[in-house]
Amino acid sequence: NKIDWKTKLSSRKFWAAIIAVVTTLLVLFGVQEPTQGQIVALVAQIGALIAYIVGEGIVDATNKNKPPQ
Repeated sequence: NKIDWKTKLSSRKFWAAIIAVVTTLLVLFGVQEPTQGQIVALVAQIGALIAYIVGEGIVDATNKNKPPQ
């Protein structure tokens, strides 16, 4: 089974799971709360950016294959 990375990277559920793992690791390693928040915010923003880029790429590819109106 091949993983569809385009769909995976544009999934909000995937990024929520990533954030949950990162948060758990930060707590496990005793990272202070203000730093935890900053790291989680950074991961969330990177996830949103990647999801946007992948989503726009999919839309552009779909529109490229449509005949002009």
